[in-house]
Amino acid sequence: MINKLNLPPIKATQKTGEEVITNNGAKTEFSLLDFWRWSVSDLISNATRGILAEFIVGTALGIDMRALRDEWDAYDLITEEGIKIEVKSSAYIQCWDQKKHSAITFSIRKTKSWDYETDTRIKESKRHADIYVFCHLKHTDQETIDPLKMEQWDFYVLPTSRLDNYERSQSSITLNSLRKLTDAKPYSELKSAIVHASPK
Repeated sequence: MINKLNLPPIKATQKTGEEVITNNGAKTEFSLLDFWRWSVSDLISNATRGILAEFIVGTALGIDMRALRDEWDAYDLITEEGIKIEVKSSAYIQCWDQKKHSAITFSIRKTKSWDYETDTRIKESKRHADIYVFCHLKHTDQETIDPLKMEQWDFYVLPTSRLDNYERSQSSITLNSLRKLTDAKPYSELKSAIVHASPK
């Protein structure tokens, strides 16, 4: 990719967390791990939960997680076999005050991807992945919810073609509608469900 300034992109490298914030070359007492703890410890937060869901699906597939996440990619994950995966998440419990549990819906909106060669957005809206994985954090007790416990999640796997032919909304899908299209899978069966649903 060459951007409009004709500068090459900055390639991120995996960090250890031990990297230290410096000031004019002098080390401070704060590390990158301190930043991670400060910024992403709330796993219930919508933004963090969504990224965690991507990570969870990646671990189930055995994807090399040293290949860093690229938030600008047209899809979230890709397997060694070339299966492109979009990951969506939703939960009953939120990080704000609630009078009732949240309704479970997932976005299935078509998007315009970025062409890295021309540094422009592609005009056609479409679904770019082969498979959608809908991650439902189904736990309903605020006192015991823990997104790191896989038994608190259900996973729904659908080929993108099923969504393209979905006769109702093309922007979102409810949990009830999703259950009519496919069955929930536990974490232990997620990889086989994705491989089975893949068109490749």
